[in-house]
Amino acid sequence: MTHPHPTPEAPQVTVRGEGRLEVEPELARIGVSVRARGTDRAAVLAALTSRNAEAIALVKSYGEAVAALETGALSVTPEPARHGRGERVRGYQGWVHLSAELTDFTALGELVTHLADLEWTRVDGPWWSLRPDSPAHAESRRQAVRDAVRRAREYAEALGTSLVALLELSDTGLAPGVPAQAGGMRMAFAAESVEAPAPLDLEPQRQTVTAEVAARFTMAPPAL
Repeated sequence: MTHPHPTPEAPQVTVRGEGRLEVEPELARIGVSVRARGTDRAAVLAALTSRNAEAIALVKSYGEAVAALETGALSVTPEPARHGRGERVRGYQGWVHLSAELTDFTALGELVTHLADLEWTRVDGPWWSLRPDSPAHAESRRQAVRDAVRRAREYAEALGTSLVALLELSDTGLAPGVPAQAGGMRMAFAAESVEAPAPLDLEPQRQTVTAEVAARFTMAPPAL
């Protein structure tokens, strides 16, 4: 695409516009690691299968509050003997990693508490984020465009003239809210409890959404 060359009769101004929003998160992601250890490989695999099924059933029991549930890596690994020669094995350990996304943050507090109360289960998170199609992204872009027009108009007014036409508008970057790492937690390998634990009170961390555009305008010739 070719652009008109600026001339004294058609001077141009190029500006950058920025948009920034602070919004509540829409999704919370947690990681769940289920483990098993023992001296018999078949028994370890059976225990791992059972605990994994229990964790999945617990997550699914929260119904529509769970936006996504995925199984990640699975591993069953022999543990070599500390002493002696050869390929002696003293036991086996196995683990399965799950990840879940929730939209109901009240249910999130209950779920992570109950997951952490399962035998040999670790919970990491939550990591807060926005949906990819969140209206916040569009609003930040609109703010960036309005900011670009405002800046260009201010430059034109400083020259005693006004904007005539938009020549180009480009998106120079969009950064959605980054999941909060600092607010995450880890609850590892909790033993079975006699009484059900009280649900955790989790405070969602606000997300920053930014957008940036570059714009070129023509101006009426100023009287310098």
